[in-house]
Amino acid sequence: MRKIKLNKATFIYYYLRLVKEKGTPEYVAKGWATGVFVGFLVPVGFQLVIAIPLAFLVKGSKIGATVGTFISNNFTIIVLYPLQCWIGSYILANPLSFSKIKSNMANLFKEPCYSSLLSLGSELIASFFVGGIFLAAIFTPISYFVVKWFIIKHRHNVELRKMRKIKKQEF
Repeated sequence: MRKIKLNKATFIYYYLRLVKEKGTPEYVAKGWATGVFVGFLVPVGFQLVIAIPLAFLVKGSKIGATVGTFISNNFTIIVLYPLQCWIGSYILANPLSFSKIKSNMANLFKEPCYSSLLSLGSELIASFFVGGIFLAAIFTPISYFVVKWFIIKHRHNVELRKMRKIKKQEF
């Protein structure tokens, strides 16, 4: 699994990666949205294998798709996966308790591998993917529009700074 330190420098790094990436705002936003989609839908470990080719298909940023998958990482899956399974179980009309989900997932968190995932059982795996589809359907468009807005705003501010600098040089 990936190791990500969550601190101010990390957020600044990813923000700068986001707003300075080359391409149209739509191109970059498609990549990030693709990564978020895959991050919710695919278990950690298989995400990049799916996100990057999918970014090619949607003609989105490959860097954005890679970083967008970080929605699920070592820190967030402890909360995200049980929540996703809980939501999915309600959608499937077979509600599971958080305690049952957490106890079943304990082995997966200790030993994150394909065999641990398969040992969860069909009920929990189905809930995982249905909940993932639900969360992906909500957060994919949100991430697209938020990323696009950040890029447009940043590029507009950069242009304003350039114009101010030019005006100062004229005087």
